[in-house]
Amino acid sequence: MAQILDGKALSGQILENLKTDIAHTVAEGAPPPGLGILTVGNNPASRTYVRNKLKKAARAGFYTRHISLPQQATQAEVLEAVRTLNTDPAVHGFIVQLPLPQGLDEDQILSAVSPAKDADGFHPENLGRIVAGHPRIFPATPAGVMRLLRAYEIPTEGKHVVIAGRSRIVGKPLSLMMADREGGNAAVTLIHSRVPGPERFTRQADIFVSAVGRPRLWKAGHFRPGVTIIDVGINYDEEGNLCGDVDFPSVEPMARAITPVPGGVGPMTVAMLLENVWRLWKES
Repeated sequence: MAQILDGKALSGQILENLKTDIAHTVAEGAPPPGLGILTVGNNPASRTYVRNKLKKAARAGFYTRHISLPQQATQAEVLEAVRTLNTDPAVHGFIVQLPLPQGLDEDQILSAVSPAKDADGFHPENLGRIVAGHPRIFPATPAGVMRLLRAYEIPTEGKHVVIAGRSRIVGKPLSLMMADREGGNAAVTLIHSRVPGPERFTRQADIFVSAVGRPRLWKAGHFRPGVTIIDVGINYDEEGNLCGDVDFPSVEPMARAITPVPGGVGPMTVAMLLENVWRLWKES
């Protein structure tokens, strides 16, 4: 049976450490690190994610500021809210909660975020710094994946890592982090929906990461025994049950290690986001 990579427990440890560090800092007279969140519209999943982030941030001692704009907000109004957070001295890092409503220019909005306050790590400058090998910040989900692997002492050096999904949120930055000499030092294959016969690659994987958003897409036959599975997907099946991209019941018995959904990568994303804000606060 596979080792369960418990992101909920690990994230709890990270948040407790942050809470201790912040308490010491505030006791010495410094202001607390500030997390800002900008939401647009009424996406139910986004509301749940934001509520969870704000709650965990407050418990750890962060100052929080949430700007909520209506579904009908214009591009100019969203950009003005970004400028407000950029210039708020109490906010040291902030995110624009995705997805944004249709009709808004996501690229322009994310590029308007100050790179020095980009807690998500999505600004072109910060993504470019990862490519150049001089990162300021890592996107939270890829950082959570790397931290899980390190915490459970799963080696990446020289291993074949196959990543499904090429978004700038997970797939692209994670592929760079996995391949980096100071990061994963792995051989990386990045696949996506336009790649025919993905099992040609998944069956070669020592470590497989999925971020495609399709419920239970990957079955046991896609992998060889002993694979480590990192499931980033958050989906709902036909019965309305929360599940990942990987068919956990069929894959878990033949895997070396696997993340559950929920309780795997999701909690780590929140923890890494707050750690990013803490890092940006120290650099401010």
